Amino acid sequence: MKRFHVHVGVSNLDESIAFYSGLFGASPSVTKSDYAKWMLEDPRINFAISRKCGAAKGVEHLGLQVEDQAELTDVYGRLKAAKGPVLEEGATTCCYAKSEKSWIADPDGVVWEAFLTSGDSTIYGEGPDFASLASDNAAANACCAPQVATPVTSSCC
Repeated sequence: MKRFHVHVGVSNLDESIAFYSGLFGASPSVTKSDYAKWMLEDPRINFAISRKCGAAKGVEHLGLQVEDQAELTDVYGRLKAAKGPVLEEGATTCCYAKSEKSWIADPDGVVWEAFLTSGDSTIYGEGPDFASLASDNAAANACCAPQVATPVTSSCC
C-alpha cells in the first residue's frame, strides 16, 4: 500500500516538532538535529520537516512512498505516463534513509518523488541535480525543487 509523502522546510525545528506533534497527536518516529519524520497510519502519510540549506520555508516536495519493488515499478510507470521529464535517481541516501527513487515536476514546478526505502542512514544525504526537471515556474530557492538558473549543489534531499 502506498503512502503519501510531504516534506516541509521549517525555520525552527523544535517549535515545528511541537506544533506537528500536537496536530498529529503523535511524536516523530525519527528526530535528528535538522530533521524530523512522522510515519502516520491515520492519515497514511510520511510527513517530514527539516531545517536545511537556506531553502524556502513551506512545502519542499511531495511524493509517493511504496512498500515493495512491484509498487515502485507501477509508480515509475505512472511517472512516465504523466508526460514530464523523469529524473531517475536510482539508489541514493536522502533524509537519513537509503532509498531507490525517481523524480518528476508538474507543469508549475511542484516536485514529486516516487521511492522505496530500504534502510536507515546515519547521514542526511545529497539531492540530485534537478536541472532536467526545470520549469520557469519552479521556486528558485527551494532546496528540493528544480531550479532554472542554478543547479542544486547543497546536501538536501
